[in-house]
Amino acid sequence: MTKPTVFIDGEAGTTGLQIAGRLSARDDITVLSIDRALRKDAGERARLINAADAVILCLPDDAAREAVSLVTNPETVIIDASTAHRTAEGWVYGFAEHAPGQRRAIAASKRISNPGCYSTGAIALLAPLVRSGLIAADAPLTINAISGYSGGGNGLIAEFEGGAKDAYRPYAMTIQHKHVPEIVARCGLSHPPLFAPSVGAYAQGMIVEVPLQLWSLPTQPSADALRQTLSDAYAGETFVHVMDKADTLALQQQRKGAAGHVALLDPESLVGTNSMRLAVFGNDDTQQARLVAVLDNLGKGASGAAVQNLNIALGLDEGAGLQS
Repeated sequence: MTKPTVFIDGEAGTTGLQIAGRLSARDDITVLSIDRALRKDAGERARLINAADAVILCLPDDAAREAVSLVTNPETVIIDASTAHRTAEGWVYGFAEHAPGQRRAIAASKRISNPGCYSTGAIALLAPLVRSGLIAADAPLTINAISGYSGGGNGLIAEFEGGAKDAYRPYAMTIQHKHVPEIVARCGLSHPPLFAPSVGAYAQGMIVEVPLQLWSLPTQPSADALRQTLSDAYAGETFVHVMDKADTLALQQQRKGAAGHVALLDPESLVGTNSMRLAVFGNDDTQQARLVAVLDNLGKGASGAAVQNLNIALGLDEGAGLQS
């Protein structure tokens, strides 16, 4: 049986390198490579794109759109890791755990858009709660997040590794960010959430958090109800794990400096994996809660998700090349 072929367009970038690393030891696929001197040659790129069974685009938005315009082979599967097609008509959203039937949609599609890293955490937390009615579609939501500097690409990596002194750098102070439209679309929200991203002085890994005033929600749900809804939504999943009540209570009750479960909320704790950890922390007396997602911004938030989508689209073992 012939092995499926895969071409990474943009292999030299941060996400492309990570994907190539995850595919390098695979014996169930053949990776097509472009000559370094021809990386910007549209003719050679077009040849490889149309020769491959699947193509992963690790390109800026405009370049990704151009790459799609080069496709003439109707059987070629395109997985786009850019922002260009995350809300575009005709593209399936590549978050397999997002909703019932999502895997089937990915498997049946030739056009798959990879989620953004922040979006993956936010949507994982919010989408099941909005679908269940525990959070209203028109709720005034805030999303706080911090990522390692690798999420900013080669320029930001060079800046931090070259001696940048910032321990913590808030950004998107214009109250605009490219991930917000997909969060709105994939969670079914009526209004954009207030998104407050930041970068920390570490390379890789992220935390995404949604604080909630439970008294303001339609059914005034308890933290237990939120946690149970998330647990039900991701029951049986390999890569998305919901912390149980015992672990969250242990983490809430430990004293400063104590050992134990604190590592579960370390943004670097899942680096190198395709896993995402979700948690709900609540206070019944104040009717407040904090929803938290921990993931690798270059793993489940980028290259890991792309490889997972590739596996699904080609009918291979979904976990091949991925660490959970």
